[in-house]
Parts: sequence; structure tokens; C-alpha cells
Amino acid sequence: MLQHFSYKKMFEGSDLPGWTISFYYQNKQYAGDYYKDGSVKWKNDTPPNETDVLKMVHDLMTFHVYE
Repeated sequence: MLQHFSYKKMFEGSDLPGWTISFYYQNKQYAGDYYKDGSVKWKNDTPPNETDVLKMVHDLMTFHVYE
């Protein structure tokens, strides 16, 4: 489970898609850039079980950004 999930627009003041995300997973912080196609470019380490983490991130982004 992801904890302390946060996001913000990469391009403040514009409608360009792209968000900076951060969260804790298994007691370690991860950060990355989330793109409109659902891909993530990690800024630090890639989380373990990346496929499962990406599903959780996508679900949270769908709930917070697209709804």
C-alpha cells in the first residue's frame, strides 16, 4: 500500500498534462514524473514490484486528477 501520496502539476499555470508524484512504499520514499499516458519516470530508485506500484499510482491519479 502507498502512503502519503502527493502530486502536483509539472507545469504550473498551464493545461499541459504531467504531474510530479511522491509517496512512501515499504517505508521508503519514491518520487517520479507521471505522464498523461500513465508512464512514470522515477527520480530516485525504482520501487520493488513496480507493476503493482504503477497500478496503485494509476488508480490514485484517476481518482484525484481525472475525476
